[in-house]
This record gives sequence, C-alpha cells and structure tokens, in this order.
Amino acid sequence: MFSQQPETQQYIIVKSMDSVDIRYYPPSMKAKVTSNNNFSKLFKYISGHNLDNTKIAMTTPVYMTNKGGLSTMEFVLPSRYLDTSVILPKDNSIEVYRSKEGVFAAISYGGYSNSEKIAKNYRLLIEKLTQENIIVISDSPIVLSYDAPYKVFNRRNEILLEVVYGTN
Repeated sequence: MFSQQPETQQYIIVKSMDSVDIRYYPPSMKAKVTSNNNFSKLFKYISGHNLDNTKIAMTTPVYMTNKGGLSTMEFVLPSRYLDTSVILPKDNSIEVYRSKEGVFAAISYGGYSNSEKIAKNYRLLIEKLTQENIIVISDSPIVLSYDAPYKVFNRRNEILLEVVYGTN
C-alpha cells in the first residue's frame, strides 16, 4: 500500500546560486503555536480538535523557529483554505493566520535536523548571501522540515532567511 504524498507549499525560484535558492513565497494559510508541545497541539488541531471537528490534511513543510528561547512551530494549511473560511482551533494557543508574501533565501540539507546542522547551514547561507551582496531582512533562521519523523532516507530540510531581492 502506498501513502499519498502530502501537498507541499508552493514557491517560485527567482534565482539559483550553487546550493542556495532565492524564492518568492506567495501568501498561505498557516497554524502556529509557541509552546513546549508544539507538534502535538498542531497535530491535534488538524486531526479534528477544532471548532468544525474537521480533519485537515497534513502538508509540508513544517516551519520551526527559535527566538529568545521560545520555540514556535507552524503547519502550512492546504491551499484550498487560502480563499475560504478558516477552521478555527479549540485551543486558543494556536493562531491561524494568512502569511504575507515574501522573498527568502533557502539552503537544503539532508538527514535528521539538529542544532549542529542548523548552525552549519545557516553559516553557509549567510556566507553565500554576503558574497552575492544580498541583504538579509531577518537573521533568525527558519527551519523547514518536509518529512515524517519515521522517514530515514532522503530526508529534506531547509533553512530560510527573508531577504531583499528584486522588487520586494
């Protein structure tokens, strides 16, 4: 039995430079939470613990940030929710919102993500952007994970930084 591939958030590659892409991300609907139980709270929300008692398909990637010791996780909601009414969570620690469009630099890496891989790839991304004279808007890395925890091989992770590029 084959599992269906989850919907992946769309973006447009504006420029590729070796291992770094400059991408345009259009708006999307996201659910986010800042707490100790980020994944379980968001998973419960998409599993039907919401005001409509409706299951919402899991999508990729999962966004993760860590600012000032606070960990935030975001699920991208399926694209069909962009122009429809949003399913509100029962848990008021979850915020459902429409993200702004933006231009981001991205670098990919494999395997299971950890603080060493994040630091290494963040440094490589900053070095490439500096080399290309691309201005970084936010120096706080956004870590993206595309795979379920049980997937062992060919894992895809990325680090995003918002940048000034082109007309943004």
